[in-house]
Amino acid sequence: MMARMHPVFERLGESRLAAVVMIENEEHAVPLARALLAGGVTAMELTLRTDVALESLKQIGIEVPEMMVGAGTVLREEQVSAARDAGAAFGMAPGTNRRILAAAKDAGFPFAPGIATPTDIELALEFDCRVLKFFPAEGMGGLKYLTSIAIPYRQLGLRYIPLGGVHEGNLASYTTSPDILAVGGSWLAPKPLLDTGDWKGIESLARRAVALIGGTGE
Repeated sequence: MMARMHPVFERLGESRLAAVVMIENEEHAVPLARALLAGGVTAMELTLRTDVALESLKQIGIEVPEMMVGAGTVLREEQVSAARDAGAAFGMAPGTNRRILAAAKDAGFPFAPGIATPTDIELALEFDCRVLKFFPAEGMGGLKYLTSIAIPYRQLGLRYIPLGGVHEGNLASYTTSPDILAVGGSWLAPKPLLDTGDWKGIESLARRAVALIGGTGE
């Protein structure tokens, strides 16, 4: 039976695009979120790879409430509650760790584990996950590979968020697939632009991406 998608993921599906960001300087968090939003990108996956990630997530929630922010690279059980308490709308992980999936389910925290094989998909289903991160998307064979492993589970209403190797050149092809909920990309906030505080440059990248998936842009 097809389960209803969590409202948070329904909203992410409406955005169709999520910027994957790693923030090393806490002062960059709010202007980055504002730049992406100005370019039409309304969702972010802020990876928990730095010491300032949770505080950055919290600041964006307070200062830029229009931006939906999820926590990415959730690798430890305690990060589930920490991300939720910091205001994360959802969580994501590169893989399917049973302990993390159990913690997210117990906390009622919308979570998209990373999958790369049918076995990963079935493990995620054990914890009622219906939105799955396809990672590393291009490394595993891209949309052609995802389509082949998604077919047996389509009656369950599963949807995927591809990350890893997605860029302006293949973005549009991913968004044409009925299996795709939204596409994630780190190219929207590259480190050189973040380091120099080039918010106009990031806004321009966001506008181009939104235009490529059929929204309004340059």
